[in-house]
Amino acid sequence: MATQDLDQLCINTIRTLSIDAIQKANSGHPGTPMAMAPVAYALWQRHLRFDPEDPIWPGRDRFVLSAGHASMLLYSLLHLAGVKAVDPDYEVVGSEAVSMKDIESFRQLDSRCPGHPEYRWTSGVETTTGPLGQGIATSVGMAIASKWLHATYDSGGSDLFDFDTYALAGDGCLMEGVSNEAASLAGHLRLDNLCWIYDNNHITIDGKTRLTYEDDVAARFMGYGWNVTRVGDANDLTLLDRAFEEFRREEDRPTLIIVDSHIGWGSPHKQDTAAAHGEPLGVEEVKETKRVYGWPEDAQFLVPDGVREHFAEGVGKRGAEAHAAWVLRYEAFKEESPELAAQLEAMQRRDLPDGWDAAIPSFDADEAKGMATRKASSQVENAIARNLPWLIAGSADLTDSTSVRLAFDGAVDLEPGSYAGRQLHFGIREHESAAISNGMSLTKLRPLWSTYLTFSDYARPAIRLSALMELPIVHVFTHDSIGLGEDGPTHQPVEQIASLRAIPGLDVIRPADANEVAEAWRLAIDRHHQPVALILTRQDVPIFDRSRYASAAGVRRGGYVLADPPEGDPEVILIATGSEVALALAAHEELAAAGTRARVVSLPCWELFDRQDQAYRDEVLPPQIRARVSVEEASTLGWDRWIGPEGAMVGMHTFGSSAPLKDVMNEFGFTPDKVAEAARGAIERAARIETSS
Repeated sequence: MATQDLDQLCINTIRTLSIDAIQKANSGHPGTPMAMAPVAYALWQRHLRFDPEDPIWPGRDRFVLSAGHASMLLYSLLHLAGVKAVDPDYEVVGSEAVSMKDIESFRQLDSRCPGHPEYRWTSGVETTTGPLGQGIATSVGMAIASKWLHATYDSGGSDLFDFDTYALAGDGCLMEGVSNEAASLAGHLRLDNLCWIYDNNHITIDGKTRLTYEDDVAARFMGYGWNVTRVGDANDLTLLDRAFEEFRREEDRPTLIIVDSHIGWGSPHKQDTAAAHGEPLGVEEVKETKRVYGWPEDAQFLVPDGVREHFAEGVGKRGAEAHAAWVLRYEAFKEESPELAAQLEAMQRRDLPDGWDAAIPSFDADEAKGMATRKASSQVENAIARNLPWLIAGSADLTDSTSVRLAFDGAVDLEPGSYAGRQLHFGIREHESAAISNGMSLTKLRPLWSTYLTFSDYARPAIRLSALMELPIVHVFTHDSIGLGEDGPTHQPVEQIASLRAIPGLDVIRPADANEVAEAWRLAIDRHHQPVALILTRQDVPIFDRSRYASAAGVRRGGYVLADPPEGDPEVILIATGSEVALALAAHEELAAAGTRARVVSLPCWELFDRQDQAYRDEVLPPQIRARVSVEEASTLGWDRWIGPEGAMVGMHTFGSSAPLKDVMNEFGFTPDKVAEAARGAIERAARIETSS
């Protein structure tokens, strides 16, 4: 069979596998796979440097399906290319990443073909997508990581990390605000290793895009500093090849390829309609569409002879050759630079170098002035970064305000044309900051990024995805409470901590003093598969005298007894996080002076404490002590699980107010006497209930 005929046969196989899987599931999005099959085929078969035998080879090009609803397009490619599966320990195993059984059970329980692509679940999926705009924003992080790796490790000409990143996006991705944020930074950084492919089909779920969207996309991206080219027909493989070759020749700008397509291409009654977007074609329409393709109308999940072989001769052979050449370069690099090679191997395994935490400071007691936990965090992160060469720090235009600045020799800014820096400036773009951090982490760097806690809302979708993908990112949020004072309620977070605690797989840590900060960082960095949200103060808080109080090492268990009465069992437990732990200690002293025995528990991380065994939790919070008070300058949502029905909550039930710190504290009841008053009330309620029972 002629090559042209084989090309078309492969393209139609992608289309029909997608159609059949969606029809059988009675759920899914057939239109984009039908339209963009030639584009994806041309990229994978002729240009993408990807070895199906080893889908995690570090030197590979990345392909991101940002239009994640078109998942069957990617699953069909993974199956036909014969991509091998990878286990959770990053070892390639012999089984298929996507079997025909998986395709036939598309969107069903335990299938490797879920409704939208999921990283760590389906090998060959570079990032979880589905929320539109996330994929393209994440791809910018991958491209930045490639530039950083190349600048850091390829100075001798080894070219280990010259890989490109491609992302396929649709109208929805470009409508989302995060696409503007990410594209703007990519243009500024001149990421010539980044290519976005825009499926310009003029259709959304609601109908024609002109209902809401008439952007001049080409002008928009030229304004961002991108190279923009156009392919007028998604079915024209020659024009597609030229566009990808133009991208590879570009040396100073990211590239946007605008591809004019017809959603649901080949469907006699649904092509170019919203009906092709988000629902199966229907049994009869599937048959008619297959007839248009010259396909046996009653065949289900057909892969004709020669298709798999053609993929093997294309992406399979090219990928294997590129991989083999990369291995030879790597072996030479390893011989010349064994220490750097050891770094790379540790990075790929998400291991940490020996002594990474050796320089973490221990802070002397200072209960008079103290130190803002953001300032303590700055010292700790710098100590870690010196010994963890692939840690990259960044901020959404608040580098000094959040104290996320690497300040040691060599920790220069990552800038256009100078990509080896350790300090990344994201600009005033919180959503992009988190999404780009996801992309960097997926490339095995260790990113941290920062903003004010109240603005974490702007980044929440990407934070959520970091948890879903199990990425060890540190999200640093400062200015953590109404303690912000004069900036007022727009900047004073109230509901954000509760909101972050609601995300499964995200550990939210709010340390009470500088030494708790140090332990929090140890926890955050010493993990392979879980992100952390680190919640820090702007204002100074006491550094506790650990000769009087328990060691900050208790942070490692999420919560611990900080202080107990000098004699006798506690009558009441004061439970606090962050800056309010000092307030609880002050109330503890006030209660002691009045003859009331109180225990103070620092509970910086609910999630970690909840993972401790019941015996330890009962040791810290004895069930028989029913008088309990929570103290946190935030929404009280969720605190009832720790204080029980007899407990009291000192927290926020409104937004804050603009005023000096002490005035705000007094206004909202965050004073030792108010906490002590709440403690006495809890004791009385517990006693009444005990008596009545």
